[in-house]
Amino acid sequence: MLSAIGSLTKLATLGAVCAGLVSSRIPTTLESVQASGKLVVISRNGPTTYYEGPEGLTGFEYQIADQFAKYLGVDLEIRETENLGVMLDSVGSDKGQFAAAGLAITDTRKQKVRFSDPYMQITQQVVYRQSETRPTSVGDLQNKNILVIGNSSHAEKLRELQKTYPELTWHESHEVEMLDLIEMVHDGSIDYTIVDSNAFTINSNLFPEAQVAFDISEPQDVAWAFPQSSDDSLYREAQKFFQGIKQSGLIADALENYYGHLGEIDYSGAILFASRIQTRLPKWDALLKEAALENGLDWELLAAQSYQESHWNPKAKSPTGVRGFMMLTLDTAKYVGIKNRLDAKQSIFGGAKYFRSIYDRIPKRIADPDRTWLAMAAYNIGMGHLEDARVLTARQGGNPDKWADVRERLPLLAKRKYYKNTKHGYARGWEAVKYVRNIRNFHTIIAWNGKGKIAQEQIASLETETPQFKHFSPVVTEAVRSLAGEATPSSL
Repeated sequence: MLSAIGSLTKLATLGAVCAGLVSSRIPTTLESVQASGKLVVISRNGPTTYYEGPEGLTGFEYQIADQFAKYLGVDLEIRETENLGVMLDSVGSDKGQFAAAGLAITDTRKQKVRFSDPYMQITQQVVYRQSETRPTSVGDLQNKNILVIGNSSHAEKLRELQKTYPELTWHESHEVEMLDLIEMVHDGSIDYTIVDSNAFTINSNLFPEAQVAFDISEPQDVAWAFPQSSDDSLYREAQKFFQGIKQSGLIADALENYYGHLGEIDYSGAILFASRIQTRLPKWDALLKEAALENGLDWELLAAQSYQESHWNPKAKSPTGVRGFMMLTLDTAKYVGIKNRLDAKQSIFGGAKYFRSIYDRIPKRIADPDRTWLAMAAYNIGMGHLEDARVLTARQGGNPDKWADVRERLPLLAKRKYYKNTKHGYARGWEAVKYVRNIRNFHTIIAWNGKGKIAQEQIASLETETPQFKHFSPVVTEAVRSLAGEATPSSL
């Protein structure tokens, strides 16, 4: 009996030792993330990656990373790293588990990190100033003032090309974003730069003097960068995540959200708009903010809509009889209680109230931003015609709750074979598509202009101002100051 008890004791002791050995096992990266309740991602602030919007952090990379965090059941934390070389060296460290910063997959980078499945493609583009001679080949870039982001795929491409074009030189800086580089070409501060096609698409309307000269690379895949470690638990989970969201359409939705609205504003229109942001908008922004607050709207979006309507002209009049700052019809003015359509304040508050009423009529199951873009289209074309387009979308197998699907069908309302079977008949549906697209473009520009003003105020608060920086615009002055203070052009 005592022998049996002794044996059991030995077994229990052995079991405790084994349990201790199991519990002392180093957890995998995935287990550590889930145990901590936090996913730490390294990124670079900017319009194509992540930035602070009216309702918190947003951006294409942020949206995908946030969904991955939710998939893992944890919170997302973004840690910013400006230097792309440092970013790639930091993946898998205490600075972050992986990097999500619009990183193009290159052979050089693949030697340092492990890339996830790609989720989009970009092309590297040479940007020049439209008023100058357009370069047509790499040879034309030799002996020119070129600035690119340090340790970027663009710098890597230039190093590759320099083997064939020895007089090709450039400067690199970690202090600038592609937005800044496009602006510097626009202002004539540099001759050329190289940026990703998606970055140029987002920012081109803001800086119309900067134009694409030619593509300097073939299309490149963009992906997340993970460490080349034997512990690939988080990487494998990310691969499963990407497979799932590609099938669910989440990536397509994110691409539509951040890039789907970007069409071209003609050159003269962009110049005029940029001018009126400075000369007209300040006169009305207080009223726009007040009306937006009263109706639960984004004031910058209301500003963009009012520019599309009247170019911020309170006396505007169309051939069809709509008038004023928000171009209200007589019936609409009566509906929202407006007595004088040419009174800017009444028009702004009336237009905001009317848009809100349309927004509230869109089914609540439809989430933003789709709900907003559908409401915008209805503001332009009428709720009845929007519903016709949504019915047509459903008939053709599309999703009537998705703006990307509905906008494809709106132009069909002008074709007899389609509109004859709708409740409300013919409509100039393509105008509603253009209307929404323009407002989204204007909204993007107004939002980024606001960030530029904040930067300008910060710069103005400095005790001294070095005169040599005054030829740069406010958005990049701080970056140029930092660049000049830390390195001379020959050492970049």
